[in-house]
Amino acid sequence: MPTCLRTLITGRRPHLAAAVFVSLMSLLACAQTARLDIADGVGPTPTLPAPRTALIPSATVVKADRWRTGEAPTAAAGLAVRPFAQQLDHPRWLYVLPNGDVLVAETNAPPRPKDATGIRGWFFKRFMKQAGGMTVSANRITLLRDANGDGVADIRTTLLSGLSSPFGMALVGSTLYIANTDALVRVPYVTGDTVITATPIRVIALPAGPRNHHWTKSLVALPDGSRLYLGVGSNSNAAENGLAEEAERATIWEVNPASGTHRIYASGLRNPVGMAWQGSALWVAVNERDELGPDLVPDYMTAVRDGAFYGFPFSYFGAHVDPRVTPQRPDLVATALVPDYALGAHTASLGLASAKSSALGAAFASGMFVGQHGSWNRQPFSGYKVIFVPFRGATPTGAAVDVLSGFLRGDGTAGGRPVGVAIDGTGALLVADDVGNTVWRVTRTAGVADDSSGG
Repeated sequence: MPTCLRTLITGRRPHLAAAVFVSLMSLLACAQTARLDIADGVGPTPTLPAPRTALIPSATVVKADRWRTGEAPTAAAGLAVRPFAQQLDHPRWLYVLPNGDVLVAETNAPPRPKDATGIRGWFFKRFMKQAGGMTVSANRITLLRDANGDGVADIRTTLLSGLSSPFGMALVGSTLYIANTDALVRVPYVTGDTVITATPIRVIALPAGPRNHHWTKSLVALPDGSRLYLGVGSNSNAAENGLAEEAERATIWEVNPASGTHRIYASGLRNPVGMAWQGSALWVAVNERDELGPDLVPDYMTAVRDGAFYGFPFSYFGAHVDPRVTPQRPDLVATALVPDYALGAHTASLGLASAKSSALGAAFASGMFVGQHGSWNRQPFSGYKVIFVPFRGATPTGAAVDVLSGFLRGDGTAGGRPVGVAIDGTGALLVADDVGNTVWRVTRTAGVADDSSGG
């Protein structure tokens, strides 16, 4: 029996009509196996085949089965990995404070009664539950401190609780900003704080509501702190809920924290998540649309231009029109920029961190680390690893390389799924693993000579 068919019919027995639907749709979905290698969809000029559609999309879902005793991801040659903190509650995003303390957003989606409704929504929720994505949000920011410098957090406190699906974090002076799903808020912070008791103050409301399809709100500050940039994902896969529901979504907001005002910095970005500075350029990792087949559309990262449009929902990777969207907007499609670097179809590339302060060696000295949460609708699976894209100056160059893999087991289960990535105060790479409830720490292996060919 095909894996995706077995996935759908196990568990709670559906009624007869649903059972017939399951069997038929599963066979259609299972037939959509990728024709291209995942590497064909990686780089500045990815292969973009003709769209492939089905009555329902491919649905090949990994079963979440948390790390067993003695298990861990696999680090690249010359690197080592160990847990920095374990037994967390769905850790998705990371932020490193100037004193080296690490903030972890333990978070998940808020209640969304209008999202994923109907029979397709019923299946989608089953898929996400199997993949470990349907846990109740802890709604807190946890502080981790390695007080004795041994590479393991020995102090863990709840810095701030009672939040609303928090995600992005940024410290500007003595103010800590947190991007809840429905509002950007601020609290006072003093260096060394392990608990904040102040009530968060709202800076600006953010698009949310009862659908809130892409609920995460990422956050990064301009180096001088005068502006904040927020990633606001779309309210759909490809505008199937109507264009009105996409108002000010699929965008990056530029917020003036002093006035609480904002403008749209860039648009047409289906789900902009991780953001990082590379020199003076703001880079973003973007999740592209589904249901055009297992080889489309590649996620990507790109340097964001002020005022630019990147296609969503009308087109992808420049002027490749999505025929499902109505009404069409050829005028906008003509202006759509081509992203800088594709990251593979359905890899769910979420985390993004610049290597500028990395201590992992010359091969990882210039470029971007990308956390790929992993596919739910591609056969074979894609993502489920952390990769490194080398840069030469301000430009990605060469092939992406695996930094941390082994999240998938040979039996089709996953011990974890990587999300946020960050460079800690010592130059090690931190990786938030939401399914594995762990923050991993990747370091250079002592005594390994530098390989300067990768940067």
